[in-house]
Formats: sequence, structure tokens, C-alpha cells
Amino acid sequence: MRRSSTRHGRAKGRKAHASRSRQQRPAGTAAAIDAEGWLRTGDLGSLDERGYCRVHGRAKDMIIRGGENIYPREIEDVLHTHPAILGASVVGVPDADWGEIPVAFVQAKPDARPSAAELEAFCRERLASYKVPRVWRFVDQFPQTASGKIQKFLLREQLSLG
Repeated sequence: MRRSSTRHGRAKGRKAHASRSRQQRPAGTAAAIDAEGWLRTGDLGSLDERGYCRVHGRAKDMIIRGGENIYPREIEDVLHTHPAILGASVVGVPDADWGEIPVAFVQAKPDARPSAAELEAFCRERLASYKVPRVWRFVDQFPQTASGKIQKFLLREQLSLG
């Protein structure tokens, strides 16, 4: 990423220990560290004019719908502002017409019952049309790691199981 850029890019970092820690795995090192010694973090981000980095999500989580890049975190950030939503996670799933589409998993606050139509309308007011999820799944809780990170691969599996 270049400092003057307002576009998203793949984040890289460089530290002395990053290359040393992977010396025992040459194939992994070649995939993770470029020829100039920069570690590919797997994150997507941007730098503002002051040099501050903003992480927009993981590269592997980016959804490509009809040639447009969709960052799940952007949709999740919007959903977290809805008064009835306790938590949200967005994943991409294959689609025959668009390549991929976003699917939103939402956890409502106790005693709240938002509808898919209500949430879609809420998102339409705040996001470009192609970013608005058309598929909604309501969950009581999210599958999480011990550190509290949502396990998106398990959400995708739930969709494939029907």
C-alpha cells in the first residue's frame, strides 16, 4: 500500500523475526514472505494521508460479486449500528449468476425480533446496492474460538448443510 493511496490493498509488514521464524519451512516462507522480506499478513487495509493504517478485513474473506469487491467487515459494521442487533458476521457463498454473494448471519438482542426485510432496508440506506445481503440467517450465538473470534468457516458449513 502506498501512503497517498485511498484504495484498499494487501497489508505487509517486516520484522527481523518474521523471516527467522519460518526458516525451517522453505515452502511456507516463500508463500508468506516476498523477495524483499515483506511478510504477507493476509489482511486488507488502507493508509490515510497521515500514514495511519485501517484494516478492512482478511483477504480470504473478501467477496467478489459480479466483479465488485465486497468487504464483509463493512457490512458487519453497518449491521452493528442497528438497534436490534447484538452481533453480525458476513460470509460469501458461491452464486451461479454473480460469482459470490454476501450472506449475513445476525444475532438479535434479547427481546428483539428484526426481520430480514427490515435489515435489508436498513442496509440499503447505508450501503451500495450490490453490497446488501439478500440472504439472512438468524442465530442464537456464533461459533467462536476460545479467544472469541467468530469461526466463519463453520457459518459457511451451516449454509452448505442447508
